[in-house]
Amino acid sequence: MQLGPGPSMARAAKSASRLGRLRVPSTCPECLRAASLDVRIHRIHQAMAPFHSGRPRPSAWAAAVSVAGNIVSNAVTRASKGDMPTIDPLRIVAKEMKFLTGNIRKLLGSGHPSLDRVAKYYTQAEGKHVRPLIVLLMSRATSLCPKAPQRQQATIQASAAIDVSISPLSILSDFNPSAGAESEPLPADPDILPSQRRLAEITELIHTASLLHDDVIDHSVSRRGAPSANLEFGNKMAVLAGDFLLGRASVALARLRHAEVIELLATVIANLVEGEFMQLKNTARDETNPRWSEDTLTYYLQKTYLKTASLISKSCRAAALLGGADAQTVDAAYNYGRNLGLAFQLVDDMLDYTRSEKELGKPAGADLELGLATAPLLFAWKTIPELGALVGRKFAKDGDVARARDLVMQSDGIEQTRALAQDYAEKAIAAVSQFPESEAKQGLIEMAVKTLKRKK
Repeated sequence: MQLGPGPSMARAAKSASRLGRLRVPSTCPECLRAASLDVRIHRIHQAMAPFHSGRPRPSAWAAAVSVAGNIVSNAVTRASKGDMPTIDPLRIVAKEMKFLTGNIRKLLGSGHPSLDRVAKYYTQAEGKHVRPLIVLLMSRATSLCPKAPQRQQATIQASAAIDVSISPLSILSDFNPSAGAESEPLPADPDILPSQRRLAEITELIHTASLLHDDVIDHSVSRRGAPSANLEFGNKMAVLAGDFLLGRASVALARLRHAEVIELLATVIANLVEGEFMQLKNTARDETNPRWSEDTLTYYLQKTYLKTASLISKSCRAAALLGGADAQTVDAAYNYGRNLGLAFQLVDDMLDYTRSEKELGKPAGADLELGLATAPLLFAWKTIPELGALVGRKFAKDGDVARARDLVMQSDGIEQTRALAQDYAEKAIAAVSQFPESEAKQGLIEMAVKTLKRKK
C-alpha cells in the first residue's frame, strides 16, 4: 500500500483526527504520510502491548517515525515500479554467508550414518537463509553504534574461542568423534565477530529443527521443492533429527559463554513449542461456533510472534549483545527483529492465498487444509459471519476449504493483511533509523522492503 497524495492521504488525515492525536494540513503529502504512519504504529503498538517493555520517548519516537515514513514510502514506491534495490543485503555479508552451510554441516556431524544423513537433509536444499542473513546484517550495523562499557568483558570472552569446549572433549564426544569439529576460519573482521557468525549458524539450526518438527505435525509432503524429511525418512527419524539439531545448537550456544544470549535463544526454543500449541486452536477458547472479535486477531498475533518473530527478534538482540552495544541499540535491534518477523509471517500467510504450489515450493492453500485461520481469513471473517462456523470446525467438512477460500477472495482480507504487514515493516525500519549510516543499515531496510515484495 503506497501512501501519496489523494484519497489515501485524506483517509490518513481523517484517521488522525479521529484519534485526536495529530493536527496536519490536509494538503501536505509529507505531513499526511507521517500522520498516517504514526496512527498505524499507535494502533499496532496497542495490539502488541504484551510484547513491549516500554515505549521510546515521544520526541525521539516521533523523529524516528517521520524518518521511517519517508524511507519506507520511497523504498516501497521504488520496488513497486520495478526499480532495482539500492543495495543487495546478501552482498554486504557474502563472505560470511559463503561458509554458513558448511559450518552448520560440521556442527551436525554424527557418528551414526543414518542420523547424519537425516540431520543434514534440509541443509542440502538451497534455502533462503533469511534469519542468519538478518543476524549478520544486524551484527555489522550495530558495530558502529555506541558501546556499553559493562558489556565489553563479556563480549571479549564470548568471542575468544567459540569452538573450545567447556567440559573435556573425551567426556563430550563419547562415541561421536565429530562433536568437536571446528568452523571454517575466516579473515579477521572487526565488524562481525566470530561469536556473531556462530550465532547466525545457531539461528539457522533452530529454524531448521522447527521445520523438521513442523513437517511431521502438518503431515507435509514437500519442503523447498523436494520431498519433506518425514516423507523421505519417516516421522520418527524426522523428529529425532530435529531434536538432534536443537541439541547441537544448545552446545554451540553454551560455547559462546554469554549468559544473556544463552537465555534469549533458550527461550526461543520454548516459544516455538508454545506457539505450536497455540496454533492447535484458532481462538483462545476454541469454540465450535465462534464470533469474530478483536481478541481473535490478538490471539493470532501472539501465536505469530511465538512461532516466527521470537527467533528473529531475540537473535537480533543477541547479535547486538555479543557486539557489546549499549542498551538503546540492543532494544532497537530487538524491535527491528520483532516487527520484521511479524511482517514476514503476514506476507507468508497472504501468499498461501495468492500464489501457486509451483511458486511457493510447497502446497498452496495448505493453511486451510490444516484447519488454520490466518490473517486474510480473520480480516474477512469480520465482515462475513459465515466464516465463524467454518473456523469453529477447522474447515473439516467437504467443501469447507473451497468455500472459505472463495469468501476470503471476495473480501478485502488480503488487502488488509498486506496493509498490516507494511505497518510492521515500517515499524522495523523506524527501529533502526537512528543507527549510524552504513551499507548494513541500508541492507536491513532493504530486507524490510523485500519482505513486502517477496513472492515465495
